[in-house]
Amino acid sequence: MLRLAAGSAVVGLALAATAAGLAGPWDGGQRRAERARAVEPAGTGGAHHDRPAPAAPAPSAAAVLTPLTPPTAPPARIASLPLAPALDPLLRAPGLGSLRTASVVDVATGRRLYGHGAATPMTPASTIKIATAAAALSALGPDHRLATTVVAAPGNRTITLVGGGDPTLDGGRLKRLADDTAKALRTAQTTEVTLAYDTSLYEGPVRHRIGVNDNIAPVTPLMTDEARLDGSAWGPAPRAMDPAGRTAREFAKLLRTRGITLTGAPAESRTESLTESRTESPTGSGAGSGAGSRSPEQPKKQIAAAYSAPLAALVERTLTFSDNDLAEALARATARATGHPASFDGAGRAVRAELRKLGVPLDGARFADGSGLDRRNRVSARLLTGLLTRAADPAHPTLRPVLTGLPVGGFSGTLRSRYADGSPAAGLIRAKTGTLTGVNALAGTAVTADGRLLAFAFLAGDTPSPSRAQRALDALATALTSPYATTRPAPHTAG
Repeated sequence: MLRLAAGSAVVGLALAATAAGLAGPWDGGQRRAERARAVEPAGTGGAHHDRPAPAAPAPSAAAVLTPLTPPTAPPARIASLPLAPALDPLLRAPGLGSLRTASVVDVATGRRLYGHGAATPMTPASTIKIATAAAALSALGPDHRLATTVVAAPGNRTITLVGGGDPTLDGGRLKRLADDTAKALRTAQTTEVTLAYDTSLYEGPVRHRIGVNDNIAPVTPLMTDEARLDGSAWGPAPRAMDPAGRTAREFAKLLRTRGITLTGAPAESRTESLTESRTESPTGSGAGSGAGSRSPEQPKKQIAAAYSAPLAALVERTLTFSDNDLAEALARATARATGHPASFDGAGRAVRAELRKLGVPLDGARFADGSGLDRRNRVSARLLTGLLTRAADPAHPTLRPVLTGLPVGGFSGTLRSRYADGSPAAGLIRAKTGTLTGVNALAGTAVTADGRLLAFAFLAGDTPSPSRAQRALDALATALTSPYATTRPAPHTAG
């Protein structure tokens, strides 16, 4: 029943044959990227993303494969037990504080195997990103792209850089956008323009409720490299206070080096037309394809565009590296797609409405942000395992990146340094971490000793320290892979 692709096994991408069939083909950026990311350091997830640590050697293929091969006959000393006797003592670990809930589900059948307060709403920290990602994929589809565009007013004397909600816009794509813009202006026989920039795609507060914090930039639809000032790609970093203005000024410099004269400094301005093009997938092979809608007061035309990676890849990046900026962008893209205001409140309503369509339990759920940094968020362990099983369901193929984006224990993303040092669960656990002060969580999938894929969620509050809580959570997830635990349902489960 169990099958493993040898190449994936080397980097810890261990899945049961059931899981492989449910999770879909191993294609796209994440599967390739994990090979490279396996040698990168990882943080802890949530609001406490540690700075990069020295990379530890990856386990050998044999070490990953050995636990996946069921013995022909179980040793006599191994009892066939339900999950409750294995998990109950671990769930009582002092490191999990005074509040702890759990849910474990057989992915193939949807049968609940274990529950402890599974319906109790808890502060989820970054595990809420599973909900954010599922809602975005459901509303927009995995092929959707976010667009940063340049539009020109009549006569091409004023151009506007329009933010489309893509925090992954980098220097390379901004340069190509400048190339295409300069080319379009020269074609129109214009070499002198006024540059404006538009951030009207989003509404409400720009600053997250936690205030100035290295874990998240001001939430604006126009930024470059997530407004990072230290050249880092993920984790905490000092951020620009005005990401949109910074990006516009850099764009102005790029235009000047391409022979375009700018009159005055870039100024913020609202562009009423072409709003649809700011979040649509490209319809042509080159920038500037598609003129979009026209405002009767001041018709404008799109002359260049830079598109993000497909939404599937954005979701995978969000989950693998617990990317707070990208999570907030996904939540607002969901809001835009479903007719809600692209604000913290509007995005929360949009995510809830989209999850309701997926039929997951939402009792007591609250979505105050998309990243999990807001302590007012509430989700249940049952909701998280419900989303994970939906993502594995052949009836919901658009949700598959929720599974493929989960970090691999001992190998990638925020689990790179966990389940290492010879842990028998290395490569068998894929999970989203969650860490705030006093809050720790882990939700994902585990391959059992008898070759089944389980979805699990463990949420803890009032935890005494993140390190103790993480060890306790890792022990719970590891127990799911132990030959001492089987997938027989327990006689009684709580919650």
